[in-house]
Amino acid sequence: MSDKSYVLGIDLGTSNSALCALDLPSGEPTIRSLTQILAPGQIGGRPLLPSALYLPAVNEFPPEALALPWQPAAGQEADPLCFVGEFARQHGALVPDRLVTSAKSWLSNPHTDPRSAVLPWGAEGDVPKVSAFDCARRYLAHMRAAFLSGEAEEGRERDPRGGQLVLTVPASFDEVARRLTADAAESAGFHEVILLEEPQAAFYAWTEQAGSDWRQQVSAGDVVLVCDVGGGTCDFSLLVIQDVDGNLAVERVSVGEHLLLGGDNMDLALAYTLQARIEESGQAIDDWQFLSLIQGASRAKVQLLSDDSLTEVPVAVPSRGSSLFAKTISTKLTRDDLRAVLLDGFFALTAADEMPIEDGGDALREFGLPYEADAVISKHLARFLTRSLQNVRASENLRSLFANRPEVLEKSFLHPDAVLFNGGVFKAAPLRERVITLLENWSGGNAPRTLSGFEADLAVARGAAVYGRNRLTGQGLRIKAGTARSYYIGLDSARPAVPGFKPPVSALCVVPQGMEEGTEHLLTGKTFGLVTGRPTVFRFFASEVRSDDTPGILVPNAEMNLEETHKIEITLPPMEAFPPGQPIPVHLNSVVTELGNLELWMKHTASDQRWKVEFQVRME
Repeated sequence: MSDKSYVLGIDLGTSNSALCALDLPSGEPTIRSLTQILAPGQIGGRPLLPSALYLPAVNEFPPEALALPWQPAAGQEADPLCFVGEFARQHGALVPDRLVTSAKSWLSNPHTDPRSAVLPWGAEGDVPKVSAFDCARRYLAHMRAAFLSGEAEEGRERDPRGGQLVLTVPASFDEVARRLTADAAESAGFHEVILLEEPQAAFYAWTEQAGSDWRQQVSAGDVVLVCDVGGGTCDFSLLVIQDVDGNLAVERVSVGEHLLLGGDNMDLALAYTLQARIEESGQAIDDWQFLSLIQGASRAKVQLLSDDSLTEVPVAVPSRGSSLFAKTISTKLTRDDLRAVLLDGFFALTAADEMPIEDGGDALREFGLPYEADAVISKHLARFLTRSLQNVRASENLRSLFANRPEVLEKSFLHPDAVLFNGGVFKAAPLRERVITLLENWSGGNAPRTLSGFEADLAVARGAAVYGRNRLTGQGLRIKAGTARSYYIGLDSARPAVPGFKPPVSALCVVPQGMEEGTEHLLTGKTFGLVTGRPTVFRFFASEVRSDDTPGILVPNAEMNLEETHKIEITLPPMEAFPPGQPIPVHLNSVVTELGNLELWMKHTASDQRWKVEFQVRME
């Protein structure tokens, strides 16, 4: 029996974050109001905490204007360097070079160190910098403090160690980004963090809201597409409904690639549209003003999508000038702009075999987030469904899920029978309708069902709490998932040296796709040479479509056939009787822990000496 008395489900979103609490064993998941700064000297509770951090200038605000009820905590001093939430986002739109948004996207950026202080990106002068990791930590610390403070105000003293945190991440996050997210939560004061993929959380929330009725909305054999487009990412997952001894069960069969494509891209596209309109009127804006224009376009977009009676919303672009008469440039965002940019641009009616355009690979480019070269989400969805079918065909276990529906595997892509929408982008009914129209066109007129009960902003946090309850009590639905990809470790070839020729790197499968938490694989039939006592490099690879690879399978030419996820540079402690640099014979043991961490153990064949490398740790 668990010693936990409550569960916290947290959606750490790119644009907004939310927290849901649930008392064990049978409490209802309840979204908690999060106290935050709404204006100087004004605090209040909101169900969403904007994932925005503002770095004020010296003496920009008096300390009491930014005070929160829990600051300073015992043994701590208030942090005067920044604040997060609603006022950070609102005020930051006027001073955009001191505002950090989309930190979650930077957390998963493979081209920068997420622990390096580089944000706000492109800010100059005396603006202090923070890291993506520190932003995540601050958001989580704020939510933790707001929850504990709110509970205390209502007479409920919560033991911080008595709660189980379930923290959601995009299904497409690699193991580095997942580990960094968990580390940020632990740094914020949480313990034993469990990670859950956001599309799965959305499905848990849907089943909770629908109650027993969810079994009437889907049937055994159905393929369910969880289509999640949020502020910074597109996240696609496919679930298959199964009949297990007369009861419905759910298995995740595919997740999409990590796509930095979402509401942020849409705001940027709208800002370019407005910039062109401003320039047509004979005016011009500088880079600083353009950052403000992005924020203004985003607010106007939300207003138009949430109020059908509006045909246009004014957008003002402030000047840097401090004078009362500083020039402000005005324009407007119209509903026609939304249709042209969002509907016909990002969700164009493309063909099912029309794949995303690959990046042309310019030699020099502006450094920043690795946004997708092709912004048409329709094409990325087509690619995902096509690759998903390839993945299912590659595995006998996955093929067996469709034993009663063999026609599903004879198509060119895996066609969903139902769609569960998630993410703030899909608050707009026209965008949901366009996705259904796309899928209907691709399948020759067979439109998938839309699962009712869509809750854009709060479903992920709610579903995380539901999952935590089910996991701790052993009751309720558990989606069979495991690892979303197969993982491999690079091996040097044992070949004679040849001048001018470097043999291709092979990769050994150590974690098969679908390996579940709390399980391990020991490769006793093969012996490998481990170099200790001097700097070495571990190269890790992954695949989303090689579902039939088993531990021990060797993939030739890994750089061509697999995706290299990261490298670990490390010096492992030497072993007596083996000089530094001399290979030690070892067996490999891969482990997925109960908390979902991936570990690779290397055990000496003739003793109990072992070495461990965690997949998620970035040590470059």
